Amino acid sequence: MAELHPISTFTLLFLTTLLSFSVISHSQQPLLSPAEQDSVYRVLDSVNPHVPWRTLFPDDLCSYGPHGVVCDFFTNDTNPNVVSVHVSELSFGYVSDFTPNPPCSSSSVLSPLLFSAFPFLRKLFFYRCFNQTTTVVSVPDVAASFSPGLEELVFIDNPSLVSPLSGVLRNFTSLRRAVLTGNGFYGNVPDSVADMVNLEELTLARNKLGGEIPVSFARLKKLKVLDLGGNSFAGEVPESVGSLPELLKLDLSSNGFSGEIPASLKNLRRLELLDLSYNRFNNSGVPVFLSEMTQLKTVSLSGNKLGGQIPEIWSKMGGILGIGLSGMGLVGKIPGSMGLYLRNVRYLGLDNNKLEGTVPQEFGLLESVNEINLENNSLSGRVSFSSKFGHRIKLYGNPELCVDDEGLRSAKGLGFGELKVCSKQQRPNPAHFTVDSSSSAVQVEFQDLLFFLNPQVRILSTSSAVISWGCPVGRIRY
Repeated sequence: MAELHPISTFTLLFLTTLLSFSVISHSQQPLLSPAEQDSVYRVLDSVNPHVPWRTLFPDDLCSYGPHGVVCDFFTNDTNPNVVSVHVSELSFGYVSDFTPNPPCSSSSVLSPLLFSAFPFLRKLFFYRCFNQTTTVVSVPDVAASFSPGLEELVFIDNPSLVSPLSGVLRNFTSLRRAVLTGNGFYGNVPDSVADMVNLEELTLARNKLGGEIPVSFARLKKLKVLDLGGNSFAGEVPESVGSLPELLKLDLSSNGFSGEIPASLKNLRRLELLDLSYNRFNNSGVPVFLSEMTQLKTVSLSGNKLGGQIPEIWSKMGGILGIGLSGMGLVGKIPGSMGLYLRNVRYLGLDNNKLEGTVPQEFGLLESVNEINLENNSLSGRVSFSSKFGHRIKLYGNPELCVDDEGLRSAKGLGFGELKVCSKQQRPNPAHFTVDSSSSAVQVEFQDLLFFLNPQVRILSTSSAVISWGCPVGRIRY
């Protein structure tokens, strides 16, 4: 059943009447034609037949209609002095007190008038109106001449709305946003989508779509958002996806894509979010071209058996906020460079892999991180982070890790829980500092830990300098 606000429908409508506004000054405003006004009433009845719409809103709907019915001025092509008013936006489904669209009911249907009676419609919006598990709502035939000026088509969380995608996503050449999320649309993406050259957002997540991504998507040069997540797409991702120069978000997660991740994605220089998680990409390793995508804020490859080691690609990725590399069959050691360069990262997921070696001490430099998940690997050795940092790191499932302090091991809420206490043999030797008195320089030889994280330091001898005190550039020799 569609969600309704806790207050009564009549109270809601009374409030929306008070809050509704005229798009233009009603003192000079032409009236909506009787035919179009009647069509709006009939559409409102189809969405919620339990509300007496004509009684509550008896006047011109462009001046005193419910929230969600928006009108605009239009001029005559042959006579610019002739001005008329028409419905330009129709939005249904209560969203919030700030967006109190007409509420839907359990018997809501999609009226054919929506696709025939409003030639000047620019936006059509339905939110949680068709979510009955026992009733299927079909999409009526869409006339070829339907609203050539349609710019936004939005259907969110309407699982009972069942139709081939081609039945609702027609050749709308003016369309800028197509957001069809969480519905019952099925079938392939029609090739005609590539004719919508003004499209800026195509979100088809959480439907029942399949097939492959059309190669013709390369024509959508204005596209900023492409979200196909949570469907049953398969096959290889075409190289043409990498030729969308304005793309900011690419989400292909939770599908059945296979083969290699196309190298052409490195051409998406403006991309901020890349989510390819939980597909069937395999045996190609973490793509090294990620370092060329310098605008990336979030990247997730989790759930793909890419294998291989974590590459040294992080020096150019300092702006990244989230990295998901979980369950990928990764082997080898975790590069300390991730801690040195990823200073803005909030989330780092490396869990459920086959990683070995120690937990990099450089992770202690990640002051902005909220969570580092290293669970269920084969990590070993000493963990020496402070209790403050322990709240941010998850280490379960690494039986060869240990901590120095019994209190840290048992402290409530720390990711160190269940780790054993290090034996004396497992505790590291102190770092060696070598001082050259003639050059006022210091050479650091690391045996186990970075010098700035090891509290046990001894000066052993004098020698030639490697790190010069006060110089802008220094070198560290391991």
